[in-house]
Amino acid sequence: MPPQSSLQGSPFLRACRGEPVPYTPVWFMRQAGRSLPEYHSVRAGIPMLESCTRPELITEITLQPLRRYDVDAAILFSDIVVPLRAIGVDVDIKPGVGPVLERPVRTLADVERLRVLDPTDVPYLSEAVKSLVGELGGKPLIGFAGAPFTLASYLIEGGPSKNHDKTRALMYGDPELWHALMSRLASIAIAFLQVQVEAGASAVQLFDSWVGVVSPEDYRHAILPHTSRIFAALAAFDVPRIHFGVGTGELLGLLGEAGADVVGVDWRIPLAEAARRISAHVGPDGKQTAARPKAVQGNLDPSALLAGWDVVEPRTRDILSRARALPGGHVFNLGHGVPPETDPDVLARLTDLVHQVTAAPA
Repeated sequence: MPPQSSLQGSPFLRACRGEPVPYTPVWFMRQAGRSLPEYHSVRAGIPMLESCTRPELITEITLQPLRRYDVDAAILFSDIVVPLRAIGVDVDIKPGVGPVLERPVRTLADVERLRVLDPTDVPYLSEAVKSLVGELGGKPLIGFAGAPFTLASYLIEGGPSKNHDKTRALMYGDPELWHALMSRLASIAIAFLQVQVEAGASAVQLFDSWVGVVSPEDYRHAILPHTSRIFAALAAFDVPRIHFGVGTGELLGLLGEAGADVVGVDWRIPLAEAARRISAHVGPDGKQTAARPKAVQGNLDPSALLAGWDVVEPRTRDILSRARALPGGHVFNLGHGVPPETDPDVLARLTDLVHQVTAAPA
């Protein structure tokens, strides 16, 4: 299902495709929830994963930030472990900790218990997306999924990890088990994203939050084939595909090679250098080949939001100034998610600033 014709002029979708825009579009990762008092109010007493299965809550929480900020896209309220829970994995999200599993993956039998997601496993997802498409009118909805490496890290570690040692040890020491797990997780991500797009999502983002811990060589052999399969499976839908990870400066060329239309950049690398790396693919032989410039998304440090407007404004202006020279499109965003302590008024001012600074002269 292609994006609705009424959305074709959306600045966000145009920027993702590298087309001219009237101003730089902006949205924020984790804009749905976290920092909003109305989010905490509506979710009071409801566990996180349960809230991700209630269509009315998904719809309400997704729309909350759009009532406060003039952002150019909505991001679906969900979590990357929702599809795992939907297929029977004993995962829970513990407040202040994150996803935790009672039984980490250790064997091929553990992998084989991860069945492929069926749309009937997540009826609430398509219901919520259809509801949101009707509510959003002229603004696109971004669907998302967790990438295989990041999901694998939770399944193998049994919860959040600082160094992902067990994950990398399995990747190094048991390639057969590793690729079986990654292949299964890629299939789950494909199915989860297809449900969202078929219900009306106008773009998708693949979150590989923790993939920055691996080397380029390991990424190419152990991760890239599975990520590429996800983006290839979505190509026929003709919706912008965004690829994002944290600490991925040394991987940007490979992230660009994986097949996304837009590559998200964290705050550790200037946009111009990020764009150069994304478009300079390095083959296994070490040779560089030029590629069509891709749109870049990013990259204000989320911590700046907590430092006050005197810090946010000049840093934002600097990013926008650097972005003018990018060969592809630019979508303004943070270099990761909105911190829970963020003052919503700062995000509102930031959104307006991006639009004002980049608006084309009348």
